[in-house]
Amino acid sequence: MTEQQWTHRVLHDPADLDDTPPALSATEAQPWANFVVFTPDRLPAGTRLGHQSLRREAPPGRVGDSMAGRTPWSANNPAAFRFEVRGEGRRLRVKQFLYDWAFPALDHPALWESRTDAERLDEHHVLWHGIDYLGHPGASARIARTMIELSVLDGTFTREEITDLYRSLRPVDPEAVTAIDATPFAALSYWARRPEAPVIAVPLGLWDLRQVNTAAITWRAAGEPHALLGTVTVPHHLGDLALDSIATHDGPSPVAAEYLYAGGPGRGRELRLYALNAEHLPAAIEPDAHPGEREDVTVAGHRVRLACIDEAHGPFDAVIADADDRPAWRLLASADTHTDRRWFLRVLGDLLGANHSAP
Repeated sequence: MTEQQWTHRVLHDPADLDDTPPALSATEAQPWANFVVFTPDRLPAGTRLGHQSLRREAPPGRVGDSMAGRTPWSANNPAAFRFEVRGEGRRLRVKQFLYDWAFPALDHPALWESRTDAERLDEHHVLWHGIDYLGHPGASARIARTMIELSVLDGTFTREEITDLYRSLRPVDPEAVTAIDATPFAALSYWARRPEAPVIAVPLGLWDLRQVNTAAITWRAAGEPHALLGTVTVPHHLGDLALDSIATHDGPSPVAAEYLYAGGPGRGRELRLYALNAEHLPAAIEPDAHPGEREDVTVAGHRVRLACIDEAHGPFDAVIADADDRPAWRLLASADTHTDRRWFLRVLGDLLGANHSAP
């Protein structure tokens, strides 16, 4: 693997943004993307590849009245690539981007509050089926850290057609895949690279401890000097995943620090360890709105509130109590074919039994 990290093209002023995202193929979009861009090599019977477009990255800000292709919930301007698949009386849209403003809730945030179920795509990756935030049949997968969201806009597509479309996705540029794989999250993320980008308040998992917009989050790669901040020391590996990037949360936030562990193909398998800020925690931590399974377990003498969607694949969300039974840490896992309940509990045991300052 090359040590050369990925650098993508960006606009340097929001005034340079197109009124409408320009029509670009996946190959043309890759140099502008801070994520691996995929394109299908086969389509459902009777359909064709339709409109393809790229929202180019620019600093935060709005100029003019156009909102075409832009995020309606903030003035941030991260990159995103879209393509459509069209047939007689039916149409779907696929959107690709790096979900880099928070841990991507349950690995399928576009299906939030929908009852979802997992399907194995290949040796590593999981596809989620459900209803998206627009009320449309949808699906979601994260491959090589790229969030790939599908929404059925018109007509119907069978589950088998949707799954086969995902299985047909291929990166358009192998050299970009290698360089992006060599790049830590802190060097890819729009929010990590642009401290002026407003933080977005979003769900993180199955417990109602959300990211708040009052936080000021500072990211750095784990290998940088002084990457382990303050008095907290964490393991350099959890399970088979290596510490990738670290963030501090300043301001009124329930999170004091964030440790991202990544590994697997394209660094797509992920753990997020949060050191919680007792001063800004709610009086009681309740379940969040997304359907899932929740239980209390004891690991290494600590009470753990454990939640998941699928015991065979994850994702998992654990709130860990300290010796005085106060919430002190949170551990979130992405979905993967190897991330089952036994693996996650073993990681929790390693974390709580290691010689560091976790509770």
